Amino acid sequence: MRPKYPIQPPEILSCPTASAQLPPLAPAPGNPTPAPATASPPPPDPAAPDLPATRSDPRGPFRAAQVRPGDPYELSHGHPIFCLPSGGRASSAHLLGGAVVAWDPAVREAGIGTGYSPAPELLRAPHVAVGNVPDTPGWAPGAPALAIAYADLGEDEARLTQKIHDLLAAGTRWVWVVRLEAPRHVEVHAPGAPPRRALPGELLQAPGVLQNPLHVEALYDRAAAQQAALANLLQREGHASLSSLRERSLREGREEGLQQGVRDVCEVLGITLSPDDEASLLELDAAALAALLERLKRERRWPPP
Repeated sequence: MRPKYPIQPPEILSCPTASAQLPPLAPAPGNPTPAPATASPPPPDPAAPDLPATRSDPRGPFRAAQVRPGDPYELSHGHPIFCLPSGGRASSAHLLGGAVVAWDPAVREAGIGTGYSPAPELLRAPHVAVGNVPDTPGWAPGAPALAIAYADLGEDEARLTQKIHDLLAAGTRWVWVVRLEAPRHVEVHAPGAPPRRALPGELLQAPGVLQNPLHVEALYDRAAAQQAALANLLQREGHASLSSLRERSLREGREEGLQQGVRDVCEVLGITLSPDDEASLLELDAAALAALLERLKRERRWPPP
């Protein structure tokens, strides 16, 4: 049965108490229904040793199996966290940053708002996730390799800090917090390392997860994100950059033009090209083709081998 939670302010909700009690929930499969605060503690259930036996346990009574996609809640140690929708600026940045990292040549899986449940009492959904985004319904087990969170005006810092801690403890290698309020910057969090601030113009790196370093601005600025995404898409197709693609196109176009010029001159001179002659044309570069064309015009015959 789908749980019905009351609409509450964006704060970490505590376990049900006599003074502020949530409506009764249908138990998740294998989990007993939380007892009211006035009732005696239930006896330990060996079939569900992960559930709290008494109210002194800091974990809340809720489990990821009780939350369904679309519910406005995450869970931290069994406590539900009400999640408000993003504003216009933040939602646009989610899309830009997600597109940039999703098309990095090394990335095979990425998602927006993917829910991760590494433990029954934990459910976290970073704004952008890279790695471990299975193409299956339901919550993803484990944690993403890279998580990107966007923080705008009015961000609840306590909630954000707890989310970073939960993700890193679950196995996330990097959490990037994109601060959209001026001065804009990105906070880099990694296990066992102090947080680092990266300013616009600096590069972000995630070795083993992303192939290309990423400018800070590409996570929120449309022009920078477009350039980064285009470079990633070109590399996925075997092109180092847009300029290298242009150079290759010009080179191939010049070679095709010279090949056709050789064929036209041979037709005028009455020279029949054999299949081997045609094959040799395709192997010559622009300089060799130009030299062959000049020799044909001068000697008026196909050069001997």
